[in-house]
Amino acid sequence: MSPIRFDHVGITVADLNAVTAFCVGLCLEIEGRMFMEGEFVDTVIGIPDSRSEVVTLLLPDGGTKLELSSFIRPDHEPGSPDAMSTELGLRNVAFEVTDLDAILDRLAADGYALVGGVGQYEQMWRMAYVRGPEGIIVALAQRIG
Repeated sequence: MSPIRFDHVGITVADLNAVTAFCVGLCLEIEGRMFMEGEFVDTVIGIPDSRSEVVTLLLPDGGTKLELSSFIRPDHEPGSPDAMSTELGLRNVAFEVTDLDAILDRLAADGYALVGGVGQYEQMWRMAYVRGPEGIIVALAQRIG
């Protein structure tokens, strides 16, 4: 067994229901939803008396998970909902898709817009960034050829 493997990406959000619905619209599946609190969590995250609600999402074929957390205690710290790729920190979560145009149409119908446009890298990839709830940027890439 490898000494390290990728388990999940965690994103802290204010509106857990809205971001979860957005992710389900991207074809992710809810694995579970629960509250997290207690000495273990406080020790790991370094925030005493914390309480959060967590939704864990899976890709349809399994693999790496996406964990959404919303803090009940203490209040969340707002970030910039208009952050661009040049700002430090986690800027996007990327997914390979089979039909980029269909997903972009579905997201547009739900009110989510492209950050820029749809680009093509040589004869290998078509890709776009979509800004979801709370400014989360999702990179969607379709393999071509």
